[in-house]
Amino acid sequence: MNNISKILFAAALIFCVQGTTFANIQTAEDTNTMTRTEICKKNYSELFGGEALVKTGTDAEFMAILQKSIFGEVFTIGNLDNKTREMLTVVSLTTQQALPQLKAHTNAALNVGVSPIELREAIYQCAPFIGFPKTLNAISVMNDVFKERGIQLPLEDTTTTSEETRFSDGFAIQNPIYGDEIKEALTGLPDDMGEDVARILTEVCFGDFYTRKGLDVKTRELLIVGLLVTTGNTQTLKSHIRGNIKAGNSPETIAAAIIQVMPYTGFPNAIAALKTLKTEMSE
Repeated sequence: MNNISKILFAAALIFCVQGTTFANIQTAEDTNTMTRTEICKKNYSELFGGEALVKTGTDAEFMAILQKSIFGEVFTIGNLDNKTREMLTVVSLTTQQALPQLKAHTNAALNVGVSPIELREAIYQCAPFIGFPKTLNAISVMNDVFKERGIQLPLEDTTTTSEETRFSDGFAIQNPIYGDEIKEALTGLPDDMGEDVARILTEVCFGDFYTRKGLDVKTRELLIVGLLVTTGNTQTLKSHIRGNIKAGNSPETIAAAIIQVMPYTGFPNAIAALKTLKTEMSE
């Protein structure tokens, strides 16, 4: 059984077993003797600073299922640290426009060491894929959290390009990873408008966003996987799986990122994404 198959098997297994001691699962610390409930409480405390599985509120039963599944199970799969897990969660919630949950996880991301600039860059990176309006909604939530926590706004400007260099700088990132696949795919549209769209994509997606300081290309690509899993767009995901590999992310890391957003986007999108990854790895 190869590494990808092992990860897929583990993901399926944990959701079929309830109340089991996860003797073979490792997290950042040795959790061999910890139960799912104990792991959940540990992770929840680090993320939110409170106590998990409290029997209060009108839907304590649902919250117990949610918390144990996410923080006691999903958080144990793969080689992701909690900073990366929370950034993936933030981009998934941004994509869904689940704004109340986004506020909670913006706080959680800061609690586990994601810097304000890293968090901002993660949300900014969503814009080329989900559009500016949804991204603006998420930025508003993020900035509200920053204000509540006394983080001074605006944050540092991390732009590295100019009007004159945004195409060339963007192309320098895009071409080694993706070549001319967008330009070739859009060839033949009326009045050569496909070339216009390809140019704008290079300038905006890669020139305006990928070139910014705060997150490296490898991290940006991994976050885009979480975003695309959330949208269910497996066609674009195929391309970005290949892009992730070229950017330096392993198949194991990509699989873990897909599984990380599974509780937020649902099983169908996540399983479709894992199948897509499996297919790409076999070609």
